[in-house]
Amino acid sequence: VQLQASGGGLVQAGDSLTLSCAVSGGTFRSYTIGWFRQAPGEEREFVAAVSWTGNKKYQDAVKGRFTISRDNAKNTVYLQMNGLKPEDTAVYYCAKTTIVWGRVTEENFYSDWGQGTLVTVSS
Repeated sequence: VQLQASGGGLVQAGDSLTLSCAVSGGTFRSYTIGWFRQAPGEEREFVAAVSWTGNKKYQDAVKGRFTISRDNAKNTVYLQMNGLKPEDTAVYYCAKTTIVWGRVTEENFYSDWGQGTLVTVSS
């Protein structure tokens, strides 16, 4: 299974950006896909996840601003980010897991990762 994250860039505070995660190989419809991010000097953290059934989970800091969605026909997961803040600056990674939904915030349970895409939000 390969994951390709894209869509990052340099934006201003308040702007919007949509990240894409294209998945190839395996059975996309059976995967939970998560987005994680790592800011400079920080540990990687959970951002959002969407299950194969459409369940969604978000980190508290992005609730109401970010929306995760999936298009099973295109084997792609999206992360729509609105109202971006400088503290959202990070490398964003998408990853795949098949674990039970209750553990989706834990990166150790994700088996395959994309290469990351950089999002920089200027103030």
